[in-house]
Amino acid sequence: MSNNNYLSIYAKSFNWAGFFLPKKTYLKCSNLYDFCRTLDNIADEIGELDVKKKKFLDFKQSFNNKNFNNPLIKEMWDLIDRFEISTKIINDLFDGVESDLKEKVLLNSKKDLLIYSYRVAGTVGLMMAKILNVQSKNALKSAIDLGIAMQLTNISRDVVEDERNNRSYISHNFESIKENIKFSDLFYESSFASIKEIPFSFRFAILVSRRVYRQIGNKILKQKNIENYNNSGKIYVNNIGKIIQTVLSLYDLIRLSLIKPQDHLRYEEHQIINEEINLNERL
Repeated sequence: MSNNNYLSIYAKSFNWAGFFLPKKTYLKCSNLYDFCRTLDNIADEIGELDVKKKKFLDFKQSFNNKNFNNPLIKEMWDLIDRFEISTKIINDLFDGVESDLKEKVLLNSKKDLLIYSYRVAGTVGLMMAKILNVQSKNALKSAIDLGIAMQLTNISRDVVEDERNNRSYISHNFESIKENIKFSDLFYESSFASIKEIPFSFRFAILVSRRVYRQIGNKILKQKNIENYNNSGKIYVNNIGKIIQTVLSLYDLIRLSLIKPQDHLRYEEHQIINEEINLNERL
């Protein structure tokens, strides 16, 4: 399967935003997405847990052994070498996906939720930022925040589907879902000012991606109660919605040019992650 198919099938919001990236950069981001998605698919496919665990460990071993017969692994190592991506970030991603390979997944605290969201998505935000030539530590921290925000959005959207797969990241009631969307909003807010520190030619794509994904949370809130939510199916932003969010991103681009870069806002949450994972080593 080609990169374009992976992005267009699994990541329609990212694919839409990717339209605004220079083609070469889009392809690099697409290669990164392919690698991450392949890992996700191992954990999410239907089948025996033992078979999935073996498949996961085989892929991890192939990666660690630099098995370049697998084009995904070769492309990933090219990105690691070219953009000086710490392999600790990739190991965090592996740890996050592996934590889903259980008979039952249950997160018991905000700390669990934060660490899980960093591992499976904050890592991707951080690697993406490195591919986009982001240098500032502040901006790299904000890239982690945008990844976490998007993962919290996913968790809010997929409660029914996750429950079917014996995974409980948050409680299956509308109050918990609402609270989780509010929590994600803190991270969306925190990611904004540092987008100013991304090279200009990449900035608009990130603003579009941020707005489109955040809109999923707004659409979930419009369900108003758990009955409507349970009956709504997979909530997504349609093409008209994406066009509206893209136009609003032009306003964000102007607003960004008028504000000063600010200190990282989610210090407390990063400290919680730092209890388990040294983020400074990853930056």
